[in-house]
Amino acid sequence: MTSEQNKTFDLSASFKAYDVRGIVGESITSHIVESVGAAFVDTLGLAGETVLVGGDMRPSSPEFIKAFADGAARRGANVQLLDLISTDELYYACGALNAAGATFTASHNPAEYNGIKMSKAGAQPISSETGLKEIQALAEKYLNSGSIPAADVQGKISTRDVLKDYSEYLRSLVDLNGSRPLKIVVDAGNGMAGLTTPAVLGDQLLPALPFEIIPLYFELDGSFPNHPANPLEPENLRDLQAAVIEHGADIGLAFDGDADRCFVIDEKGEPVSPSAITGMVARREIARAQAAGEETPVIIHNLLTSRAVPELVATDGGRAVRTRVGHSFIKAVMAEEGAVFGGEHSAHFYFRDFWNADTGMLAAMHVLAALGEQDGPLSELGRQYEPYVSSGEINSEIEDKAGAIERVRADFDGEDVDVDTMDGSTFTAKDGSWWFNLRPSNTEPFLRLNAEAKDVATMEKVRDRVLALVRA
Repeated sequence: MTSEQNKTFDLSASFKAYDVRGIVGESITSHIVESVGAAFVDTLGLAGETVLVGGDMRPSSPEFIKAFADGAARRGANVQLLDLISTDELYYACGALNAAGATFTASHNPAEYNGIKMSKAGAQPISSETGLKEIQALAEKYLNSGSIPAADVQGKISTRDVLKDYSEYLRSLVDLNGSRPLKIVVDAGNGMAGLTTPAVLGDQLLPALPFEIIPLYFELDGSFPNHPANPLEPENLRDLQAAVIEHGADIGLAFDGDADRCFVIDEKGEPVSPSAITGMVARREIARAQAAGEETPVIIHNLLTSRAVPELVATDGGRAVRTRVGHSFIKAVMAEEGAVFGGEHSAHFYFRDFWNADTGMLAAMHVLAALGEQDGPLSELGRQYEPYVSSGEINSEIEDKAGAIERVRADFDGEDVDVDTMDGSTFTAKDGSWWFNLRPSNTEPFLRLNAEAKDVATMEKVRDRVLALVRA
């Protein structure tokens, strides 16, 4: 018995809306994780069923994998240890094997963090609205009682490697054999893409593709010695941008720590926006679905994605559906609509053929296919999908966020502007020349601005006007 067991446990600091995340040794420990594993099995009724457990390269992941497995087996589940996996490998395994599972990762968070992403069978997401709160409550009960009761029939623990099956499955979805030769720099950020890239795009497990891969930071190291594994921050792309120029590469790919998000750099070292990637992949998925007889394929995009995306979808004969920001919303609407593909401004990309789950690697493969089937450079290809100018996300630290939004609303009142409140407040000029969204952060004193316009001057004028009102 540890000293931990002499206190009352409250796991609300680490249980978030969609996953568990905390500081190792403080809000997430092996003792806590064991109880979460037991609660996972009980809440989802998994006694006698298979539960898949893996983790990323963080130093605490092996210990946590074992603890979760022990808790799950104690409550009667048969656990298969997947060992080192990317988050989309978990989704693959949960989908292909029709089993529930969990992976230990804190995605792009710093080294002192770890966490748990959990999934139901078929890669269905678990959120606070679909079981996570119940798992938390039961885990707290076990922790506070000091023990996890043993099931009548305890489960067995075995191992399973899914990397080759995952790689073969992705290759079955996008044929890259006919691509022209491409030189690709991949920055794995010392994260899980260092394992998955050689397996999927290289010749480690499968026949070689017509690619030369130049690896950056492929060594799995959860201390992130080179830069944080968060490509959303521009400074974390600088090494990749420099390497693309240095090697004369055709494209650069950057993955986050658990490799479920992918960012793209063109041959000039310039980022290709996630909205442009969404458009590029949407075009390919619409064409593929139509070729299979689907009349009007559905594409999902969140409300911060460029207006170019729904315009392209309409032009190509698809139907675009706009959603709130956040993967639980996207996945739910993907399922409701039978959508073939979904994209977010944050570089999460979702595929019907991947159980509506997000996978950075599959999105990267679509981009490589689009680039490799034509002769032009990525900068020219990408420009077709970026007709507008975006401000990017700008945060303002504001205590009275509602008051700031009201100032903006009052200032634009009477102008030819539509306002909707699906997620924050989106203001759209009726002539289509610009739009912007103001969203309050749920966890920080930030008001987030995203603006887009037909040209730089208009975007800057709208951006500066809104920021002056917000920060008044």
